[in-house]
Amino acid sequence: MDNFENFQQRIARLTSGQISLLDTIVDTFEQPITSSCHEQSDIASNDFLTAFGDMLKLHHTLSNDYLDKHRFEAVLERVFRIMGHKVERPSMNNPGHDISVNDEKWSLKTQGNKNIRKEKLHISKFMELGKGQWKEESDLKGLRKMFLHHMEEYSRIFQLRYFALGDSSASQEKHFYELVEIPKTLLQESTQGHLEMRHNSTQTPKPGYCMVTDKSGNIKFQLYFDGGTERKLQIKNLQKHLCMVHATWKF
Repeated sequence: MDNFENFQQRIARLTSGQISLLDTIVDTFEQPITSSCHEQSDIASNDFLTAFGDMLKLHHTLSNDYLDKHRFEAVLERVFRIMGHKVERPSMNNPGHDISVNDEKWSLKTQGNKNIRKEKLHISKFMELGKGQWKEESDLKGLRKMFLHHMEEYSRIFQLRYFALGDSSASQEKHFYELVEIPKTLLQESTQGHLEMRHNSTQTPKPGYCMVTDKSGNIKFQLYFDGGTERKLQIKNLQKHLCMVHATWKF
């Protein structure tokens, strides 16, 4: 018995509601999708574009929300397994990498907020900063050191970015995703960044910045040491042209 005959028998055992859901999923896979990959990408092959694109379409068939971080991790794991790669995911509370592909450790981020900007990346929670001294500019050096130490736990950083097209699209396309790699070497330039504590802030502890600029004084990115109750590190205003867009999907 071939796979198709076996599949037919399994379908015959489904309820009418399950058949309706299956019909919806089939419709999803038949919907057109436009995808592309960077010619120098070492991860975004045609097979990857197709498999990941199918998962994105399936997700939006069942949800109105963009693919968040944990689902991104799960989808990426499934896609690479289908493609025959060695993939492992650590426990959810692992403070370092989020996934390893062929023994290479990756950190994964997502962004899909309503005010997302096309040419500037924002990571609202790169890592937790925890307790410790946090009062003066000199204290920010220790927080920056924590950030640099955190990045030693993985070799690559990727962000999946989502744009809701809505009425802005002339066609029927509603969703746009791009997979962007943020070079570690770029973020490591923060070692020479300018540290600045915002003493006028009402937050406790007070927030601070590490500004990283080019030779002309233009901002390349900012580390934002977010004070208050969360005490987390954000990355703001990261210029996308300094990164690689590995792949895009529009559907």
